[in-house]
Amino acid sequence: MRITNNMITSNTKNNINSNKGYVDKYNTQMTTQKKITRASEDPVVAIRSLRLGTNLSHINQWVDNNIPDAYAWLDVTETALTNMKTLLTDVRTQCVNGSTDTLTEEDRNTILKSLTALRDQVYTEGNADYAGRTVFTGYRTSSDLTFTADDPEATYSITQKFDYTAIEEHRYYSGTVEVPTDAGSECTTEIGVSYYDRVRLAYGGIEPLGGPGEGFGGVFHYQPDDRAATTFTTFESEEAWEQARGGMKTVGDNEILFLQDSGEFVLGRNISECIKTGHGSIDVTYTKQGFEPGEVRPEYYYDCTDITDPNNPVEYTKENQDINFAVANNTYLTVNTQASDVFDTSIARDVDEMIDVVQKAVDAHDKVARIKEMMTLAQYSGEEDQGNLQSYLDAAEKEMAYADDNLQKTYAQYITNFDNYLQDVNIAITNIGSMEDRLQLTQTRVENQQMTVEELKSQNEDRDISDIIIDFYAAYNAYTSSLTAAGQVGRTTLLDYL
Repeated sequence: MRITNNMITSNTKNNINSNKGYVDKYNTQMTTQKKITRASEDPVVAIRSLRLGTNLSHINQWVDNNIPDAYAWLDVTETALTNMKTLLTDVRTQCVNGSTDTLTEEDRNTILKSLTALRDQVYTEGNADYAGRTVFTGYRTSSDLTFTADDPEATYSITQKFDYTAIEEHRYYSGTVEVPTDAGSECTTEIGVSYYDRVRLAYGGIEPLGGPGEGFGGVFHYQPDDRAATTFTTFESEEAWEQARGGMKTVGDNEILFLQDSGEFVLGRNISECIKTGHGSIDVTYTKQGFEPGEVRPEYYYDCTDITDPNNPVEYTKENQDINFAVANNTYLTVNTQASDVFDTSIARDVDEMIDVVQKAVDAHDKVARIKEMMTLAQYSGEEDQGNLQSYLDAAEKEMAYADDNLQKTYAQYITNFDNYLQDVNIAITNIGSMEDRLQLTQTRVENQQMTVEELKSQNEDRDISDIIIDFYAAYNAYTSSLTAAGQVGRTTLLDYL
C-alpha cells in the first residue's frame, strides 16, 4: 500500500491530539483527584457512584439528623417522666404521713399545704415539648396535654367504658356540725358513715345524664337484665343527696345514684355484686362543660367529641399513635410515650380527694376547738347553756373522729394507688432506657456502615495523587515525544532524495 505524506501528516496529528487528550485527562484528575468528570468517560464507575452516593446520603441523614433527633426526643421525655416520678413520690410521702394516727394540727396543715402545691403540678410535665412539639400527645404535637387557661366554654361529649375493676369501696359521711352562734338550743345533727361501692368518672362537674329510657338507663349493662327493678337518681352533690334522704346518705340495693359535681356513680349492693361477678359492664357518655387550668384534654384519653361549637363538632377516636423515627434502613424506633400510658386521669382526682379529706379533718378539729372555747366563756356558764354546748361538742367530736378515721384510711388506701401510678411511670422510664440502648446500637452500626460506604465510594471515584502524577508524566512524555517525531516527519521532503 502506498503511504503518502498527507497520510503521515494526518496520522501524526491524530497521535498528537490523542496524547494531548491524555495529558488533559490526567491534568484534570490531578486537580479533582476523581477518576471521571463525565458519566460517558466510564459508565460503570458513574452508575456505582450514583448508587453509593444515594446510599451515603440516606446514611448521613440517619447519622446527622434522625438519630440525634431521636436521642433528644427520648431525653426530653425521660426528663419529664423523672420529674413526674419525683412529684408522685412526694404525693405518696404525704399519703404515708397522713396514714398515721398521731397527726397533730401542724401535721394536717403541712399535708394540706403540700398537696395543694403539688396539685397544680400534677400534669404540668405532660406539656413537655421538643423543638415546639409536645412529646406526650401522639400525632397532635402542636397541642398541649392540658388546658393551660380557664376555659368555661369548652364542651365535650366523652365516652368511658368500665368493667368490675373500676368499682371501689368508698366511705360517705353524713351530718355536718355547725358551730353555734349562741347556746340557745341543743345540737340535733346526726353523724354517721355509710360504705358503698362507686365508679368515678375522669371529670367532675358533669351535665345530668337523664333518666331511664334516656341516657342514664343505657349506661349499665348487666345480667339478669332486670331494669324494672333498678332505680336511677341524679343529685347535684353529696349535700343534695344527704338532704333528699333525710340527713343520711342512703342507697337502695337496686339503686344507682349519680353525683354531678364529683362525677361518680354510687351503686346499690345488688348492682355492684352483679357487675363484680362479671355479669355486667358500664358504658357512659356524658357531657362536660368548662375546664380549669391543668385539667387534661379528653381527646388524649377517650373517644369524645368537641361540641364547643355545635355547628362544627370535632370527633376524636382514641387510638395508638406511635411516632416512629427512621434510624437505619428499614429500621424504625418509636420515640414517643403517650399520655394515657403514664398520666392517669385518676391522679388529679385522688389528689383532690386527699385535699378534701384533710381539709375536712382540719375543719372538724377547728369546730371542736371553737366549741370548747365557747364553753369557757362566762356568758355560757349556765347549766342549760353548758348542756346545749356539750351536745354540739359531742357531735363535733364524733365528726372529728370520723374525719380523722377517714383521713387515715383514705391515705393508707391511696398509698397503693400512687404505687401503681409510680409503677406506670417507672415502666415508661425503663422503656425509654431500652429504646436508648437500642438506638445506641443502631447508631454504632450505621456509623460503621457510613465509614464502609464512604470508603467504597472513594475507591470507586477517587485516584491516588501519586498514581495520577506517574500517569501524567508518562502521558506528557508521550506527548512531547510525539511532537518531536512530528517535527522530524515534517522536515523530510522528496527533494532530500534528489
